[in-house]
Amino acid sequence: MSAGEVGHRRPQPPANPAGHAPLRRPCSVRRTSSIDVVWPEGYGGRMQFDGRCRDIMTPAAGGEPLPLAEDAVRAVMAFDRTVEAIESFPARPNIGVLVGIDGGRLRHHLGDAIREDRAAGRPLYQLLDDLVGASLVAPWAWSRWTPEWRRRYFPADEEQARLLRKKRMEGVCTGFRPGSSAFDDVWGRDQSCRPVGELSHPDDQAGWHALPTPAPQASLRRARRMDAWLDGSLRLEAHFQDSALTPDGTRVAVHEYTLHADADPETLELLDVHADPRILPNPECPEAVDNIARLVGSPLPRLRALALTELRGVLGCTHLNDALRALADMPKVARALSASRRD
Repeated sequence: MSAGEVGHRRPQPPANPAGHAPLRRPCSVRRTSSIDVVWPEGYGGRMQFDGRCRDIMTPAAGGEPLPLAEDAVRAVMAFDRTVEAIESFPARPNIGVLVGIDGGRLRHHLGDAIREDRAAGRPLYQLLDDLVGASLVAPWAWSRWTPEWRRRYFPADEEQARLLRKKRMEGVCTGFRPGSSAFDDVWGRDQSCRPVGELSHPDDQAGWHALPTPAPQASLRRARRMDAWLDGSLRLEAHFQDSALTPDGTRVAVHEYTLHADADPETLELLDVHADPRILPNPECPEAVDNIARLVGSPLPRLRALALTELRGVLGCTHLNDALRALADMPKVARALSASRRD
């Protein structure tokens, strides 16, 4: 290889899986959530979602966690991401208003469906908010099962497909900024992904809620873990992963981040935030991490809105933005820590 070729070699996307969850800290709260997506009718059919989210507190003495809240959701979306059916457990009387909504616009209607849950930052709100991203990424799971997975979404002619993909995606995030290598791989053959193991710690199975046992078929899992504890400031640690089952029964991830943040426990002002891109599909994707310092000084509960405005377009990564947005509910979950100290 010539010196010129070496100089123009693209950097490799990050490929450093975080591994299983850490052991729970004494006197901490943890939220775990998962959304598993399958296609009962096969490739190109309806998507079926099984979402679960749980909040727990670990006492100061450690040991078994104390349950705080738990919700589940099941939904069906058509090929075009229109919600065809949805139910929550426990049931919410208004959740049916989401039927007929485009999955990409679901967040705009959550106030009508679960207003109180949204205000309280309950687990169900996290699940429904995450249906947007899960339904968008889910078809990637088929890349492990058929080389034709993108041909259902783009024209058969590769050049036409490349132009259409550029028209749809250019500028939506850092990974799809103008000139990105993502546009060179229209069929997704070269998207970087890495094998990943279990989410739960082998010595702390109680640290994660029960995850569905996947059948041997194409499926995607979007998973989150968020820990919070008080140590001078409100400390936050989060992990996010999009992974797919493979025909040999193992899992590979295409998106994975870890986050660390500190906030003032009284004002909830974000004092510091760092992100570590663990697994991403394209070399350009990690550049979004450099911009998240824009959020320092913001009120933590407003991150759901501010991440979308401050890190919009090529300044952000869709999945990193969602990982940051999810931190907004953690002060509400962490109230249990202050209550336990008073007791």
